[in-house]
Amino acid sequence: MTTNSSTSKAAHINHILETEGDAVAANTQGFNQGRYDSVGTLEEYEQFKSEARAIKEDAIDRLPDLIAELREAVEANGGTLYLADDDADANDYVREVVDEVDGERVVKSKSMTSEEIELNEALAGDDVDVVETDLGEWVLQVADEAPSHIVAPAIHKSREGIAELFNEQFDPDEPLETAEDLTMFARGKLAEKITAADVGVTGANFVTADSGTMALVTSEGNARKTVTATDTHIAVAGVEKVIPTVEDLRPFIELIGRSGTGQDITSYVSLLTPPVDSPTLDFETDELGSADDREFHLVLIDNGRMAMRDDEDLRETLYCIRCSACSNSCANFQQLGGHAFGGETYSGGIATGWEAGVEGLDTAGEFNDLCTGCSRCVNACPVEIDIPWINTVVRDRINRGTDAELDWLVDGLMPDEESAGLDLDKRLFGNFATLARLGSATAPVSNWLASNDLSRRLLDRVAGVDRRRELPQFQRETLRDWMADRPSVADPDREVVLFPDLYTNHVQVERGKAAVRVLEALDVRVRLADVSASGRAPLSQGMISTARSYAETVAADLGPHVAAGRDIVVIEPSDHALFQREYGKLLDDESYERLAENSYEVFEYVYGLLANGGDETALRGGDGQQIAYHSHCQQRTIGVDQYTETVLEDLGYDVATSSVECCGMAGSFGYKEDYYDVSIAVGEELAAEFTTPETEDRTVVASGTSCLEQLDDLLTRPPKHPIELIAPRSWTERVTRD
Repeated sequence: MTTNSSTSKAAHINHILETEGDAVAANTQGFNQGRYDSVGTLEEYEQFKSEARAIKEDAIDRLPDLIAELREAVEANGGTLYLADDDADANDYVREVVDEVDGERVVKSKSMTSEEIELNEALAGDDVDVVETDLGEWVLQVADEAPSHIVAPAIHKSREGIAELFNEQFDPDEPLETAEDLTMFARGKLAEKITAADVGVTGANFVTADSGTMALVTSEGNARKTVTATDTHIAVAGVEKVIPTVEDLRPFIELIGRSGTGQDITSYVSLLTPPVDSPTLDFETDELGSADDREFHLVLIDNGRMAMRDDEDLRETLYCIRCSACSNSCANFQQLGGHAFGGETYSGGIATGWEAGVEGLDTAGEFNDLCTGCSRCVNACPVEIDIPWINTVVRDRINRGTDAELDWLVDGLMPDEESAGLDLDKRLFGNFATLARLGSATAPVSNWLASNDLSRRLLDRVAGVDRRRELPQFQRETLRDWMADRPSVADPDREVVLFPDLYTNHVQVERGKAAVRVLEALDVRVRLADVSASGRAPLSQGMISTARSYAETVAADLGPHVAAGRDIVVIEPSDHALFQREYGKLLDDESYERLAENSYEVFEYVYGLLANGGDETALRGGDGQQIAYHSHCQQRTIGVDQYTETVLEDLGYDVATSSVECCGMAGSFGYKEDYYDVSIAVGEELAAEFTTPETEDRTVVASGTSCLEQLDDLLTRPPKHPIELIAPRSWTERVTRD
């Protein structure tokens, strides 16, 4: 899955977009919608997620003891458990078993772990014929390609492409065309291979320590045939697959199919406790073989996992159940698939943790930046893994091991020694606070320089800032300047502190003014926080230490306001999400809880004011004005997106909300030359939804800075922040100076 070193990242990504993007998008988006539909009918969904999380936490905590218990169970059943240190150790053991039974053909059901250790290649080196029996894996084996998806490995291939492959490789009597043709042809070919095989190899979704039972969750019957038709069964699994008991399987069985492909339950759930006393079966003759010589070997593989277990930040990766929900829900993965958004074996958001732990930072670094931290995968993960944080941690570690170029251009910009190893683009975007201050202080000259063709070419060449993307236009008068002599509400009902994020303070100042006017119209006195930099910019670049420094400054500034009884109101959703989520990793518990419990997204706060008696006539009503609205990814993750829609509708606006979940901009991501095209590819789906006959005349509004920028680039009508719609046109008659 990794790119050739001689091929630029942008060229590789564009090639994948052009050749595989349509098929990947159609399939992953279908899986993702299926997940929504399926979990929507499961009343115990959140309960099952919490149970699954607790079981995995406990299992990883007690893993050495559970492996010892599992060994006793397997041996009591007459089987063998081998604990392999790494890929070479595991492969050597499997090769020995195959050699001892004079195995000439090995048939395999789908197993990511066997791909991780490159078992097929190891056996092929011994002249053993290895056949994948999963349909998708077999297609890729015939095509000599790597999987592009954890669950659906051939997701990038169309029916027409598979037909062309089969017709060329096998020259059938009649050309294969339909899906039924292809399936029946493959079934016949694989049946021949399975019935003549000597050894069957499977993976294992879960292995229970109490009985040695393996759970195989599949969409085809090939795993059962692989086990039943051969008298030697080798199961290959990572040590993290061990859970305590058979009873613990229930939440995982309920969740894995729904999370991965949107199925209430997958076609085959096989519970095997080998070796069984049943004989082998010849599927062609229906004749039974002898049960006396049946062997079972469970190969549990460490290969870096125990080190991950001891790593505070990578440990959560081991809770992964390989369902692919993080991939299916990710806008960038939906466009690219695992051939770009993946490493040697694993793909999607969780792949960064796996590849860093199993292969190393170099492999993880090849695709880690495709995770934008949008957090769409957070609610999708059935075991509640904080996947964006794992990606951020790995990015931080990659940064610290990277040699920077052209350091002299930005010496002194970063407030922390971690900047010493950063690439130039990350240093620039991570220090947006300094750039914003300089931009406003020198506007309009700074804006002229930013739009100058020579400057754009230089930024493109030395920092990878794509010249096709419009740069922010800094305002000379910041929100803080405007507020300096602002009269206050006399005898207010309450007082709040407004957090003026960097874009609101320096670029999109009008939305800040509108927010102040709305709050004042509802008899709220507004103070402005003394800080604007939340730490979101450096955190997005993997600069955790710098982000922590900003977070501590924010906490120190806002803490006294909270102590004085003032609520915190935040306009930018990504900053509000930072207060609610990531500050839990960056601050001490007390500081984090104080900010999280007392901060509100601006429309969440307005909704609360109106619900508690606020005068909605003080705000500008819609009188049926038609709105096309796009909410921010992180608004949805923390569950505050509905407040904007509700307030607008209650004020008389006709709101059509986009079904497209991501704008594709993702802060600095959309500015970078390597990722501009995938950013636009994601954004075009949203733009298309806002240019239909039903939406083309609607006023476009979006809650997030990135969403506004992307829509401004892609549409001919400028978007607005929704707070600008409801702000009174003037507000002087009800205010007096303190």
